[in-house]
Amino acid sequence: MGTKKQIGFFEKYLTLWVALCIGAGIVIGNFAGDSVAILSKMEVFRVNIPVAILVWLMIYPMMLQVDFSSIKNMGKRPKGLILTLIINWLIKPFTMAFFAWIFFTKLYAAFIAPELAGEYIAGAVLLGAAPCTAMVFVWSYLTDGDPNYTLVQVSVNDLIILVAFVPIVGLLLGITDVKVPYNTLVSSVLIFVVIPLMAGYITHKTLVRKKGEEWFKNTLLPKFKPVSILALLLTLVLLFAFQGNTITENPLIIILVAVPLIIQTYFIFFVAWFGGRKLKLPHAICSPAAMIGASNFFELAVAVAIALFGLQSPAALVTVVGVLVEVPVMLSLVKLANNWKY
Repeated sequence: MGTKKQIGFFEKYLTLWVALCIGAGIVIGNFAGDSVAILSKMEVFRVNIPVAILVWLMIYPMMLQVDFSSIKNMGKRPKGLILTLIINWLIKPFTMAFFAWIFFTKLYAAFIAPELAGEYIAGAVLLGAAPCTAMVFVWSYLTDGDPNYTLVQVSVNDLIILVAFVPIVGLLLGITDVKVPYNTLVSSVLIFVVIPLMAGYITHKTLVRKKGEEWFKNTLLPKFKPVSILALLLTLVLLFAFQGNTITENPLIIILVAVPLIIQTYFIFFVAWFGGRKLKLPHAICSPAAMIGASNFFELAVAVAIALFGLQSPAALVTVVGVLVEVPVMLSLVKLANNWKY
């Protein structure tokens, strides 16, 4: 009988850490507002320096896992990769925009001012246009996904983000009448995707050549995992310190934002899962494809929302709530995938 797979300690209780950081941030924001205001003004070209450093510390360890040499194997079993690309780039961003539009402009009209609805939608769009690149390795592992194929799926998505993220976000924000500062959007992708991706790739190739693949995977990568999560938690403390007054004045907003994000997550999972079954994909490929579609590259979404709309914006708040709901929802989908294993 095989050993039951377990999620790591930090990942398992990530929702708890996020909730504690949200609470700490709100308290800090209400009692140390002047000090927080100084940090919020440390900007260069609309990019907040403390947050940018933390986001970079989140993203760089993820990019270390990407091995572009694995892409040469993509032609061997193309159906799973095609499903992933269709879900992530032709379906997911548009359904996220649709659910956000329905909720924030129609169903929530009594709770959210029309002039703010566009920014809430923008935050959701940024989440929907950024497919997961890191935690999906955890979800794939927990559902007995093929780790090598998952690596191919993630690596190809990372390359597509470089060229597709800006046009899709620009298109969807344009439809929702949100003004898009393209220079800021492009520079955000450059800072938070291109540079860490190149740095991760160079580090990966150099260290694997010097120390070997076994050392890289089993010694180096585990040391970086706490760095990424700690940077995420510190970012959340800062964001909610900046958002403290907004939250205390309207605590219901967290629940309102969470509802469409949760609906979108389950919807995309089911589309990808049953699409994979229709294509007769093996479980080890179908499950990671569904997990990649359902989860988000929230680190990128948070960074771009801050750069485009500011630290105290509704858009930034939506991306942070995305972090809050993702882990418990994804764990429920892991259980579902394991129950439906075929």
